[in-house]
Amino acid sequence: MATDEFVPLPQLADVDGYRPTTFDYDPPAGSKDPKGGIPPGKSEWVDVFRKSIPEFRKRAAADPRVPEAASLADRFADDFSTALDRIHAGDHADLFEGQPTVLKMCRLRDETLRSLGFTDCFKVVKATENERALTVLPAVLAEIDAIADAKDRLLALIQGAFAGNIFDLGAAASAKLHEDGGGDFRSTRARLRSRPWLVDDFDSLHQAWTANGATGGELASTWRKCVMFVDNSGADVVLGMLPIARELARRGCKVVLAANEVPSINDVTAAELEDLLPRVAELDETFAEAVKCGAIAVCSTGSDLPVIDLRRVSKRLAATVDDADFVILEGMGRAIETNLEAAFDCDALRIGMVKHPEVAQCLGGELYDCVCRFEAAGYI
Repeated sequence: MATDEFVPLPQLADVDGYRPTTFDYDPPAGSKDPKGGIPPGKSEWVDVFRKSIPEFRKRAAADPRVPEAASLADRFADDFSTALDRIHAGDHADLFEGQPTVLKMCRLRDETLRSLGFTDCFKVVKATENERALTVLPAVLAEIDAIADAKDRLLALIQGAFAGNIFDLGAAASAKLHEDGGGDFRSTRARLRSRPWLVDDFDSLHQAWTANGATGGELASTWRKCVMFVDNSGADVVLGMLPIARELARRGCKVVLAANEVPSINDVTAAELEDLLPRVAELDETFAEAVKCGAIAVCSTGSDLPVIDLRRVSKRLAATVDDADFVILEGMGRAIETNLEAAFDCDALRIGMVKHPEVAQCLGGELYDCVCRFEAAGYI
């Protein structure tokens, strides 16, 4: 998309003061993490991206749509590794403007891939994981529907979002877990950290969720329209986020699923979501009715990254969600590494699982900790 086709998300409370990135990649001398230690610096953050190279090389080498994929995958690994060396040395003026951030580093990695013809080298694994998740979905929805208590039901939905979010091939730890055959939805959900989570605003979320009804009943929605920024394909979106969208729609809240325009890692795209919705509708009457009446719909963010700067969303998305009174950001990239501290003029929920040790350290937690940050309208 052209630059003039992007505008700020209407719900941003202070566009001029908004800082998309959460963590400083080159913290000032004397900085401390929440436990009093030295926070990750440029060397550690560069290493985060360096550790991702083997997974990207593997997926690129196996891309059936790219001639000579194996040799080009090796070239990607060499080119990106060289760029990381330069960033570490401070010699990056011609790579990007200013100091390194997660946004700039992700863009550099993706542009290096795309320049060699790898426009969607995770396409096969995304499709495989979508099919696998669809086979599990009816049982997951049945489990949720069998929960009568509103708080327990909401807890099950949020835990499902955490469990699904482990399917992240951009993080070395979760990519290795996937390669070893671990990280399936049910086993991950069973092993989730118990409350209180690393960031735990669940009680405030529940209070808002049930504000217009009596606990345990069929409740009217607190919100009229929700814009839901989704993350990965497979279990993440199918078993984690679509059940939350379904629950909101069941209560009378319209949901706009906001997804990437352009493929990046194993993140779901808007086009892929458009194809998924009819498949899900075939499996569930409640979801089918929500899609049929327009209560659940898809819109492209215009983004081509696994993180997001909310000053730059598509004009179409901004117009579609102009009247939204609830923002949900999901995933480590969109809800933790970016936008964790963003201020909105409506209720906002950020949920995700921590899959980088460096992110865990910055938050004072551990790998695979869970983040559930809910802030009511006007919180700054």
